[in-house]
Amino acid sequence: MWWNTLLLALRAIRRNLMRSVLTTLGIVIGVAAVVTMVTVGNGATAAVKAQIESLGSNLLMVRPGQRLSFGGGGGAGAPSFKLADVQAIGSQIGGVAAAAPEVRSGVTVVADGKNWSTTVTGSTNDYFVTNNWRLAAGRLFEPAELDAGAPVCVIGATVRRELFGNAEAVGRTVRVKQFSCTVVGELASKGQAGMGGDQDDNVVVPVATAQRRVTGSTRVNTILVSMKVDSDPERVKAGLTTLLRERRKLGPGDENNFNVLDTRQIAETLSGTTALMTSLLGAVAAVSLLVGGIGIMNIMLVSVTERTREIGLRLAIGALEREVLLQFLIEAVVLAALGGLVGLLLATGASWGLSRLMQVPYLFDPGINLLAFAFSAAIGVVFGYVPARRAARLDPIEALRHE
Repeated sequence: MWWNTLLLALRAIRRNLMRSVLTTLGIVIGVAAVVTMVTVGNGATAAVKAQIESLGSNLLMVRPGQRLSFGGGGGAGAPSFKLADVQAIGSQIGGVAAAAPEVRSGVTVVADGKNWSTTVTGSTNDYFVTNNWRLAAGRLFEPAELDAGAPVCVIGATVRRELFGNAEAVGRTVRVKQFSCTVVGELASKGQAGMGGDQDDNVVVPVATAQRRVTGSTRVNTILVSMKVDSDPERVKAGLTTLLRERRKLGPGDENNFNVLDTRQIAETLSGTTALMTSLLGAVAAVSLLVGGIGIMNIMLVSVTERTREIGLRLAIGALEREVLLQFLIEAVVLAALGGLVGLLLATGASWGLSRLMQVPYLFDPGINLLAFAFSAAIGVVFGYVPARRAARLDPIEALRHE
């Protein structure tokens, strides 16, 4: 009986093929929109997490001022840090793997007749540890170069490409502001940062070199603190806060004139926000599924009206009400399921294309695909029941008289 009923439903769908296609269009659009939104949203969430993690492993960013600042500068009116503060953090706080000063300034670098506007960062070798940097070529700074503030630098992939193209940069000379420095190393590419910007667009010099030849000041704008994997972040932050309050001579009633930012908290916040936006967009897109279900119900009601004599004939020769009910119900479910299947195929292509366009990973989620398909079939049951019940309850005599 089930097989014959399915064949009857498919025959009825094929008999009005264009109308069937238009009927399922709402389901197709709904399923495609929901799956695409969720898939791209999951990829964006994964991209945000990866970009934040690329900033550093278990990284704390300490900056002057009471408010968080992502620009790298100190807070207004708050005293900057000193190199001694960085050394004290590295030696006196347990759970710290590395602590690095960061002095940043925007400059223009010149090499081989080409110039490029970039950022110069003055720091120590711990900077490469805290920010998870790897060398693509060359070496890091020698202790003597750090102590003397030697004119040497390690450049990012973007700077190397813009100044030297595909040529080897190690051993070449780059003019930074008013002094020339020798390239001793090239950094491996990390790509875009979690909060925007190109991480590879960077020139790193010894902190003493940056202070003397670039900024002309001994101020340290940011302290980067990398925690050990097995350390307690809250304990490290508490110890860091206590130490800096002592060194900055803050009384018991004074507010901190510095802030400590945990990159893991940024990752959790941004990922949560992205996931919430994905859910909201998916919910909005799901409304079109309901619209598609209403369309199926309307067309099925029209179909019942058109096939009244056929239904009356079937009932008159002995067909049971449940068999007529099942026929129209299966017809509605098949329409909805076919629409869901086509929607999944469209969503796969659209998700892959948008992921490439947005430069986020394409993460196929079998759960949301199965859920969307099951929901589309369920819509066929819900919205197809009323027309099917109406067809099953037709009076055979009145149905045969219908013109």
